[in-house]
Amino acid sequence: MSAVLKNASPREPIGSIAPAPTVISFRNVAKAFTVKGVAKQASHSINVDIQQGQVVTIVGPSGCGKSTLLNMVAGLFAPTEGQVLYSGQPVKGINGRTGYMTQSDHLLPWRDVVGNIAVPLEIRGVGKAERQARIRELVALVGLEGHEKAYPSQLSGGMRKRAALARLLAYDPETLLMDEPFAALDAQLRMRMQTELFKLSRQLKKTVLFVTHDLDEAVALGDRCLIFSGRPGTIVRDVTIPLGDERNILQLRKDPRYHQLCGDLWEFITPSQDA
Repeated sequence: MSAVLKNASPREPIGSIAPAPTVISFRNVAKAFTVKGVAKQASHSINVDIQQGQVVTIVGPSGCGKSTLLNMVAGLFAPTEGQVLYSGQPVKGINGRTGYMTQSDHLLPWRDVVGNIAVPLEIRGVGKAERQARIRELVALVGLEGHEKAYPSQLSGGMRKRAALARLLAYDPETLLMDEPFAALDAQLRMRMQTELFKLSRQLKKTVLFVTHDLDEAVALGDRCLIFSGRPGTIVRDVTIPLGDERNILQLRKDPRYHQLCGDLWEFITPSQDA
């Protein structure tokens, strides 16, 4: 079974014949940065639609504009050319309907797990009783029961990532923007976190944009995979990953479809890296 190029229709909700609505659209987007007075093109000619509830992984060589894509959706900066649309409206300023998670967990060292998860709820002015109830839900959701009073220095790498994920979900963003969040974890922890993220994305009906350098991870998590060319980056392949909503990430390595898809991505990405 080979990977399917994205001429196919997007993943549809169970029990529905209509495609999911488009949440994110890039229309002829380009981004350039000025470094010491010289304009440097990061990306160009980005045209893609992301449907609600999809997990879309993004791969490509370093410096090709993968993180730039997330930053524009988050509203951290505007495109140099074209438009980035969220639910049909141009993104102008910080996009509060998205949440961002990077390689660093950015946990506050002077706050315990509960205190770290509470940060976005405090910022939003959520009352104490509601805040405590929400934190209990999130702690249970990410499997940190019994570690509520632990400080970041007392947590393993995987637990820190779970705490950061709980804090991210406390915002209740519609879309999760994730920039290599599991890159620093060992293989076993990474698979556990992939499993948690995939399960939560389905359970909470979140749209996810996930940047990674790991093609195995891109296949394991994604409904689609966007492959970028070298800098200045553009999308050269938009690949559907037909492994389904019920995939078991811990068992995927035994699935011949998974190995075929990983092999196909390697074939697709190698010319892009050599270009």
